[in-house]
Amino acid sequence: MAVIEGRERRIVGGVDTHKDLHVAAVVDEQDRVIGTQSFATTRQGYRQMLAWMRPFGDLQRVGVESSGSYGAGLLRFIQHRRRRGKNDDLDAQNAGHAAFAGQRTVTPRSRDGMIESLRVLMACRKTAVAARRVAHCS
Repeated sequence: MAVIEGRERRIVGGVDTHKDLHVAAVVDEQDRVIGTQSFATTRQGYRQMLAWMRPFGDLQRVGVESSGSYGAGLLRFIQHRRRRGKNDDLDAQNAGHAAFAGQRTVTPRSRDGMIESLRVLMACRKTAVAARRVAHCS
């Protein structure tokens, strides 16, 4: 781990989430970006992401952008970003800056309950409508 003036450097991570790939950034105590890298959206990818972040210093927290959709799995794995433009690296960095500043954390949506039941019903209906359309065309 990185050591500064006899003590370990404090860092935070930030992640911009996408369907197949998450972009991660590491930010130090002076709000400087130390590095950015992309990782797969799998449990192994999440582990690799944390393993990549930790050698930079003492990982204090990780900010996750878009935690309600593509980032929900990552947020569940590790548990508000500030907007400065649209760019994956920048979004990941902004999430790290927000985490370092201690901005509010978000609880990921659960995959049970009434909302998930409605999602399942809507998916079933969509499938049934498509099947009916195919049957009428045959």
